[in-house]
Amino acid sequence: MIRHAFLAGLLGLATASTAWAADMIHKTSPHSVAETIDRLAAAVEGAGATVFARVDHAAGAANVEMELRPTQMLMFGNPKLGTPAMLDGQSAGLDLPLRVVAYEDAEGVVHVVYHDPASFAAAHDLPADAQYIQMMTGALDKLTTAATAAE
Repeated sequence: MIRHAFLAGLLGLATASTAWAADMIHKTSPHSVAETIDRLAAAVEGAGATVFARVDHAAGAANVEMELRPTQMLMFGNPKLGTPAMLDGQSAGLDLPLRVVAYEDAEGVVHVVYHDPASFAAAHDLPADAQYIQMMTGALDKLTTAATAAE
């Protein structure tokens, strides 16, 4: 009985992981991870939003004598969009500010990944048609497109 419950739990986790993965937006970048995140930070600040944190996961791995291909995350936002989301559902604070990760795969391709704001809305029971969700969607697309542009 315990074994069946354990296997059912694993199946549930696998299903949840697959559903969450389907809610991610993927782009590729012609730039290095560091340059992609630099470009994203510049685009964020140029749009009047705030960069709250930049995390270099590969540097963290190196600190514990492990190797990780280049991987960096940028956390940013604008309280004019985030606050209305949290007023509709304070659990949204778990996923705000917004985050974008850039990483290099085994073939040297740089990927840019972020959660689709529509899945964010569903996860926190926010109105799917809320203006802030539409604005987050547009902003994430515009900012990551600027970061990954060839120019």
